[in-house]
Amino acid sequence: MSGLASGWGPGCCLLAVMLLGGCSETSEPATPLPDVAPAQRVTVTSERITNLEAPVPPQCYTRTDGRHNPCYTCHQMYDRGAGAKRRMNELDDGGLQGGYLFSEEGLVNHWSNLFVDRRDWLADVSDDDIVRYVATDNYAALDDRLRARDWPGFIPDLAHYAHPELAFDEQGFARDDSGWVAFNYKPFPGTFWPTNGSTDDVAIRLPQAFRQLDGKDNRDIYLLNLTLVEMNIKNLNTLSIPTQDEQALRIDLDADGTLSAAATRLVQRDHYLGDASPVRRLFQQYPEGTELMHSVRYVGVDDQENIFTPPRMKELRYMKKIRELPEYDVGSRYARERKEKIEGLLPTFVDHRDKGMENGYGWMLQGYIEDYDGALRPQTHEETMFCMGCHAAVGVTIDHTFALARKVDGAAGWGYIDTRGMPDVSNVSEPHGEIANYLARAGGGSEFRENTEMLARWYRADGSVDLDKVRAADVYTLITPSRERALALNKAYTHIVRHQSYIHGRDATWLPTINVFREVDENEPPLEKEFRFYHWDIRLDWRAAGATP
Repeated sequence: MSGLASGWGPGCCLLAVMLLGGCSETSEPATPLPDVAPAQRVTVTSERITNLEAPVPPQCYTRTDGRHNPCYTCHQMYDRGAGAKRRMNELDDGGLQGGYLFSEEGLVNHWSNLFVDRRDWLADVSDDDIVRYVATDNYAALDDRLRARDWPGFIPDLAHYAHPELAFDEQGFARDDSGWVAFNYKPFPGTFWPTNGSTDDVAIRLPQAFRQLDGKDNRDIYLLNLTLVEMNIKNLNTLSIPTQDEQALRIDLDADGTLSAAATRLVQRDHYLGDASPVRRLFQQYPEGTELMHSVRYVGVDDQENIFTPPRMKELRYMKKIRELPEYDVGSRYARERKEKIEGLLPTFVDHRDKGMENGYGWMLQGYIEDYDGALRPQTHEETMFCMGCHAAVGVTIDHTFALARKVDGAAGWGYIDTRGMPDVSNVSEPHGEIANYLARAGGGSEFRENTEMLARWYRADGSVDLDKVRAADVYTLITPSRERALALNKAYTHIVRHQSYIHGRDATWLPTINVFREVDENEPPLEKEFRFYHWDIRLDWRAAGATP
């Protein structure tokens, strides 16, 4: 899953008090958005596929001018050099930085929403109307609607999720005892920054055995198993944990040979703890039955320009690990993916219809997205295909996910996402701040290099990055928009909602994009050799930055 939000805080609850009468769960069926005639809306169906290369995201059609490289954050070589950190993902797709390997179908950019002029739409939606729309909870009624239609797929079961301060405690644990746990992570570079259109969060849930000791729920055991999963994904030998009583648990957590009443570190082991002790750890894979829930939301903003995750969701994304893969099987699947890409074959996935779609690597994916009136509905087959581009076959992911690998290390990272005060830590594979590097390499604050606010804030007149200014700022300051831009982004996206045109793209733009190809010439390399970067790692060096003990 991808990350992109600032944390909720006083601004979120203040806005809820002003607009909803308090931080309670409310839902309004009516929307203040302009009407769109049925003939102008895209017909939503699971039977007709208009874009057979839907897994290729809009960003892959970026016009780089041979030197602006946002591609490296997804497409990477497996670094086998001395000192490199081992990874499960051996896809080795860094070559895509130097050549297009699209099918014939993929050479044409189907994401036509990038070229729509929405300025008239923005003028028709008032600031008050968009603030009211974004502050409305469209999550609370989803479970009842799904049950009413005997939905066989995932039914969201986290109470008050629209209002994170009600859903999670300070350590990120769901207050309703559903087992969901939120964590704090650094948003993925580019598209997933709030300044480019959305905020988000991610929660994880391990199977019941990982949450119990002797058949009873045990929060300490659950937290320890979550930390073991985190270490496994990051390939770390030890991490900090909230103080634990080893004597009560009868486990030598820090492997120092004694049972302490105040252990503060956990050492990696081959098996999980508690009732999950029979489960053996597979390198950089989540345990079978692991669930991830990712809400993609509008950009919340108040009169003081605080940016936060608001109640309204654009999408609710869900993944479940339905099978673990033996190491030999992982390697063969990546080899097959490379071969199919080289041969220009169209992607195929096992579709379980209402139960979700398999990504080919042990995960089932489902998604819910806004209908015409703003209520969340199940995605169609083609709309779900869009998710596969990032969660099926890109070289940078770890077990085909993003967020947990970018979590603040250890004890400090359990809790709802909050980027205020978060330093621009570097990746484990290279020096300097990750955001500073991205701004320099991509040539802008997004893949499309058309975020004028980011260009004005963090670049000099000659186009170079103002590194002193970037290094002095926290992540929240670097990636959040002004109130004016936040409102415009929200308004622009509602044009897509009212036209139900997700199959033509989901980027919240209001001017037709310029730095994007309508059709790709596969004989022209995306980037010249000196602008390709082949050993970027999604994981972050929190310890070097002094961000965690």
